[in-house]
Amino acid sequence: MSVLAAEWGTGQVFWSMMWFFIFFIWIWLLITVFADIFRSHDLSGVAKAIWVIFVILVPYLGVFVYLIARGHKMQEHAMESAQAQEQAMRQYVQSVAPTGSPADELAKLADLKAKGVISDAEYEAAKAKALA
Repeated sequence: MSVLAAEWGTGQVFWSMMWFFIFFIWIWLLITVFADIFRSHDLSGVAKAIWVIFVILVPYLGVFVYLIARGHKMQEHAMESAQAQEQAMRQYVQSVAPTGSPADELAKLADLKAKGVISDAEYEAAKAKALA
């Protein structure tokens, strides 16, 4: 065990960690490029196939050419995706969150009670919930 520790100096550990992180960044970059290729609505199927083949056959050159040629589109796609997620979140929150004031809810409950849709017990329970 001490022989292994003696062979691995601080510099070797640093270089190993640096190469690991560079490899991790490279894998992340490949995933990002492939994701952008497949979510691009402005590319035809043939163009997507050509980009995929180019990136697979010549990975470094393919990724760098893609970043140079379509980097601005990657940013636009990321912005569109973020806006769509934000809009979906807003719609979800608005659908789940109570709307209006307690007075509006009480008026709706009174209307439902008057129409006979809900019973007196349901009205009182909903009224207590609206006022809480």
